[in-house]
Amino acid sequence: MSLSSMTIRAACIEDAEEILAIYAPYILETAITFEYDVPSIEEFRQRIADTLEKYPYIVAEDETGKIRGYAYVGEFHAREAYRYSVETSIYIEKDRRRSGLGRLLYDALEEELAKRGIQNLYACIAAPAAEDDPYLTNDSIRFHEHLGYELIGRFHSCGYKFNSWYDMVWMEKMIGEHDF
Repeated sequence: MSLSSMTIRAACIEDAEEILAIYAPYILETAITFEYDVPSIEEFRQRIADTLEKYPYIVAEDETGKIRGYAYVGEFHAREAYRYSVETSIYIEKDRRRSGLGRLLYDALEEELAKRGIQNLYACIAAPAAEDDPYLTNDSIRFHEHLGYELIGRFHSCGYKFNSWYDMVWMEKMIGEHDF
């Protein structure tokens, strides 16, 4: 897979099956997401539709038209004062991690968010209690640090999955000037 052959485009409802196929292993095999059950295709289509009403949801497609990763944002908090802040999410096919695809997606996402006047990006990331955890590593934290996110908080033992407690960390990246 060459990054130069990847196309970044807006997701659509018809992409739900391919996107869910990327997401499902994260639910079933990791503590990266705290969902326990794979959502139905109907529920997943609705999630995409709901996001697209207000925010970007993008996919990375290879030269064959197959989706290899996706990224989107959601509301940081519902109150109007938070309208310039969003929470980011990204998922890449597991065998394509560390290929540069994540950066490609996040760069495109940030560009679109800046056009929309978004100022602050937040990532809520599961963190393992031990380095040898079979379901979770610190890779996502390191990935976000590499992209300029800073650690701003940690919630201890707040998520429970696979008979283990997991921490959550909040990371932040400012992409706006905050000059208004």
